[in-house]
Amino acid sequence: MIYEAPIKDMLFLVNEWMGMDRITSLPGYEEVDSDLFEAVLEEAGKFCSTELLPLNAVGDEQGVTLSDGAVKTAPGFKEAYTQFIENGWAGIDAAPEHGGQGLPTLLQILIDEALTATNLAFKLYAELSRGAYHLLANSASDEIKARYLPKLVEGTWSGTMCLTEPHSGTDLGLLTTRATPAEDGTYSINGAKIFITAGDHDLTENILHLVIARVDGAPPGTHGISLFLVPKFLVNDDGTLGERNPVNVASIEHKMGIRGSATCALNFDGAKGYLIGEENHGLAAMFKMMNIERLTVGIQGLGFADIAYQNALAYALDRRQSKAPGKRPDDSKAADPIIYQPEIKRRLLTIRSQVEGARALAVLAGLHADIMEKATDKAVSADARETVALLTPVVKSYFTDLGVESALSAQQVYGGHGYIHEHGMEQLVRDARIGQIYEGTNEVQALDLVARKLTGSTGEFTDRFFDNLQGFLANHEGDDDVAAYLAPASAAMDRLRDTTAWVRDKLATDKAVAMGAATHYLRLFALTVIACLWVQIIVTIRNKDGEFYAAKRKTALFYMQQVLPETISIAAIITGGYAALASFEVADFAD
Repeated sequence: MIYEAPIKDMLFLVNEWMGMDRITSLPGYEEVDSDLFEAVLEEAGKFCSTELLPLNAVGDEQGVTLSDGAVKTAPGFKEAYTQFIENGWAGIDAAPEHGGQGLPTLLQILIDEALTATNLAFKLYAELSRGAYHLLANSASDEIKARYLPKLVEGTWSGTMCLTEPHSGTDLGLLTTRATPAEDGTYSINGAKIFITAGDHDLTENILHLVIARVDGAPPGTHGISLFLVPKFLVNDDGTLGERNPVNVASIEHKMGIRGSATCALNFDGAKGYLIGEENHGLAAMFKMMNIERLTVGIQGLGFADIAYQNALAYALDRRQSKAPGKRPDDSKAADPIIYQPEIKRRLLTIRSQVEGARALAVLAGLHADIMEKATDKAVSADARETVALLTPVVKSYFTDLGVESALSAQQVYGGHGYIHEHGMEQLVRDARIGQIYEGTNEVQALDLVARKLTGSTGEFTDRFFDNLQGFLANHEGDDDVAAYLAPASAAMDRLRDTTAWVRDKLATDKAVAMGAATHYLRLFALTVIACLWVQIIVTIRNKDGEFYAAKRKTALFYMQQVLPETISIAAIITGGYAALASFEVADFAD
């Protein structure tokens, strides 16, 4: 497979569409500039293409092995990970006081896209470490921070997130892992966790498990959940590694994809744990990590979609089958490249127009993630926090759906060659599939958008978010240069507002109906918001010449004419098709 990091498009979005000044105006980022972004992205792209991409098939074919309770990664992973941490990729957005580079979250998001595109299995060994870092930096005691964060940022220690149990997936209130207080202030952790990404491996000296459990006597449900740091090896007062904590690998999962990533079932057999935050308030602290991971998983979908597009495009330009239905590129050839076939062009443009629009939404989310952490104005920070909260379920769900849809569509471009192993497309399909499932399935994310983001004060913010988008569109009414883009986007926004009102009414009168519309509503939301961002991009480049900008205009027009019309049918399904779902009773499935 091939991959070239889309640095030109990334820098266009950051510099020309968003404006680098929105980053450099934030405290701590005064020295960040376009040159730094470009240099870091170029190095990241080079590392991903030359070091990680060749290992992707190796990880898939060799997988991981479990022997004598220890997991060994695929050949080449350990050497690549050593290079990864030596180059400082583990601490991009970590604070300098902990050894990090203190760079923007936005930059981390752009790097994440390239890492995912080339080797998600490898990336997952470091991905949870970043979430663990931010959770501990936000919620742990100073003593815990001083002892664990520098090694985590350095990358010589890694982190995990231990939530799921055999009987308790999304419904965390059902968990049974127990935490028994010890006389020294620590806790004895007993229980089993499954589906633990990077639960064990040979890449780092220590693994820091962040485990949710119920303290003896705690109330039932989510209100009785506490959070604990449970290291694989205990850490002595001088920072050296001590005895092995009884955290044991019961098995490694045999998965459909990401086979180079060690997904483990772990047993905690009286393991020593350190309370993070207060007892019975662990879920609130864990959500810091969970929300970071949900955005990160969304970016995984974007990475998969882009590498699928790049490879399908390269194949379509090279593969000769049949003759072009219009003007032929070379009459002397018996057949033409398949890219001249309208169906192939349509597939490629469908992926490209959504990828470029989704990348703009990712930049928007990344910018506000930085603003919410760095802005000194509390109102500005709060507004950014609301924006990130609103966009998180959308990015997670729409992007991971896009990753799978794009991988499948790109596979179709290859025809039979896409179904065999050698070209790498079938691995791409398998690897992308997990994104729709983990960190809260896409259905759960859709329910979060509908049930939480459309009601109360959060619902009022959503209305303001819509108002801002519609206000921008209204300011450009009558502008002939953007009319072809503006009209469909405006119509879609009107459709989204009307459908939002309908869903809110059902939330108040028949919640089951609203819940049944959640997945469709999230897609309607995503497609419409991205259409508005495309209009903003078109306005940004209205007076700019060159092939890059010309292709942007054509790609945006394709989105408006061949992707956005899907919102018409989605809205009709939501508002006109609910009765068919509601009337089918559970008992009817037996007939």
